[in-house]
Amino acid sequence: MTFSIVARCPLTGRLGVAVATAVPAVGSMCPFTRAGTGAVSTQSWVNPYLALGVLDLIAGGARAPEALAAVLEKDAARELRQIGVVDAAGRASAFTGAECTPWCGQETGEGFAVQGNMLTGPEVIAVMASAFRASTGAPLDERLMRAMEAGDAAGGDKRGRQSASLRIQGAEDYPALDLRVDEHPAPIAELRRVLEIARLQLVPFVEGMPKRDAPPGPAPESVTAMLALSPPQRPGGGGSAPD
Repeated sequence: MTFSIVARCPLTGRLGVAVATAVPAVGSMCPFTRAGTGAVSTQSWVNPYLALGVLDLIAGGARAPEALAAVLEKDAARELRQIGVVDAAGRASAFTGAECTPWCGQETGEGFAVQGNMLTGPEVIAVMASAFRASTGAPLDERLMRAMEAGDAAGGDKRGRQSASLRIQGAEDYPALDLRVDEHPAPIAELRRVLEIARLQLVPFVEGMPKRDAPPGPAPESVTAMLALSPPQRPGGGGSAPD
């Protein structure tokens, strides 16, 4: 009941997932990432343990296709599942069970996997993969966003629209970016709006957060000064001013 893309950036090594569906809060259910390991979207009749199991196996040395095959073998309801995975080396794999709601399907390529079910047609997956390939050289968040926008424009979920999510994993254990539109009539357009604001207001804050292998320091003065302003006064605007 979802369309998504998982991918690795060959320039930075970052991993990411973008996903949308006609169910609330897709970002709380489907996307999983782990630093230095991989990115997964588990969907259709969601089984989060598939995603967690895949990431555990990759962390233990398995390649994405091997890890995916291993966890599916143990799932008696695998024909109801759909899942896409990419590992930290860019190896991608996907699975669409025979009992997923049509239209359903997938496409994998170098460094990415696109998958979806209960879609308007195969063109959704095709244009997502094409948009991702065409954006080579752009930052990963932008490439994932363009893929989602292409899939949405092609029809997306045949029931309509409700939620969307974008998650980027860098070298730290916490995500570099984790944006969610949990309930909205145009969630991908809203996700784009939130992303543009987050790039100006949130990303600089996250970049100044403590790092695993570096001593913690004070937040950059430019960031603290910006965030001391009311949201409409900051770069990109958004939010509201005090009453």
